[in-house]
Amino acid sequence: MKYLIKGGKPLCGSVEISGAKNAAVAIIPACLMVDGVCRIENVPMISDVTMLLRILREMGGIVRMVNKNTVDIDCRPITRPAAEFDMMRQIRASYYLIGAMLARFGSARVVMPGGCNFGGTRPIDQHVKGFSALGARVELGNDMVVAEARSGRLHGANIYLDVVSVGATVNVMLAASMAVGTTVIENAAKEPHIVDLANFLNSCGADIRGAGTNVIKVRGVKRLEGGSYAIIPDQIEAGTYMAAVAGCGGEVLIQNVIPRHLECISGKLREMGVEVENLGDAVRVTRDGPLGRANIKTLPYPGFPTDMQPQLSTVLAVANGTSVVSEGVWETRYKYVDELRRMGARIQVEGRIAIIEGVRRLSGATIRAYDLRAGAAMVIAGLIAEGTTTVEGVSYIERGYEDIVLKLRGLGADIISVTEDDPKESLRSAM
Repeated sequence: MKYLIKGGKPLCGSVEISGAKNAAVAIIPACLMVDGVCRIENVPMISDVTMLLRILREMGGIVRMVNKNTVDIDCRPITRPAAEFDMMRQIRASYYLIGAMLARFGSARVVMPGGCNFGGTRPIDQHVKGFSALGARVELGNDMVVAEARSGRLHGANIYLDVVSVGATVNVMLAASMAVGTTVIENAAKEPHIVDLANFLNSCGADIRGAGTNVIKVRGVKRLEGGSYAIIPDQIEAGTYMAAVAGCGGEVLIQNVIPRHLECISGKLREMGVEVENLGDAVRVTRDGPLGRANIKTLPYPGFPTDMQPQLSTVLAVANGTSVVSEGVWETRYKYVDELRRMGARIQVEGRIAIIEGVRRLSGATIRAYDLRAGAAMVIAGLIAEGTTTVEGVSYIERGYEDIVLKLRGLGADIISVTEDDPKESLRSAM
């Protein structure tokens, strides 16, 4: 699949934000620990989620779609602590099954996860450190992660994460939820989806306190019970549409959001001359004047999110003046810069720093998505550019954005999804 975009049009109307990808891919594996049926609402129907649901089915779980965005998950039939499917190499979040299996079974055997490649390393050493502190023996090799509680069950511990890691915070929190005794996680990640996972687990009977701060305390319980839970809105999806309006101009009401989760994004857009109005569970974004320069440094939450860096950098490529972007989380995630240069952007990258000299316009070109958020940036670039842009590699984009083509078309964008083999048939379907 690829997207064809005719750019240069302002965006107008309203768009509904889906459930948070990063919360969903943690909560779904957590269902493995629950002795009962979990009804999860506001689930984003994206490829990462459908892949995780398929993995649970393959393991023996019962997964039933109630409607498009609500799913019932019953993992009681699963009896084997192993997930050895090649499809797990396609998503990073499959490693959360390790923490969930250790909690329930005392052992885990999981294929090494995949996901986006930013050109740097994404190690799981902090996960291993946490599991080891809880009393597990962990072996990595042959594309497998094998973990086993030395005494048959995990035991609480004090764990200091050497770096702020969302993945390690999630995995340790999962494993510790059913461990014997109390676990204290220091230097924990504070992202909204960390809080959402803790709220889900607590709704099932877990005892987790401090989520959203840098110290999380988990008192292990013997059993988790089923129930219903609604996932929070997606902060990054909302930010992506906010960035698109900033780049294209227009006025869009972005609904089903938690404005406080968007404060750092809203603040940066206001600095660039974009109007952002908070309306309870929505934000209205308006841009009818020129864009100004801004400097961005990505940091762990509540700092500016690394997952919004490519989208805002793309907008800054057509802002007045010179902007400096510093990537403070990943070693590098600037692969998309070469694609923007093909469209006329002036960007120089030195290590973790990108210097962006704004240009008057971008021109349509054939470009490629190299990871999820860079893919979203390529779509924004196509919407901004004059002429026609072809975005390839869109499977990355569909890992994290539900109905992105339909949502953008609803805002007046000229974008269609076509197959490589038969673009005419895909065009007829889209129309």
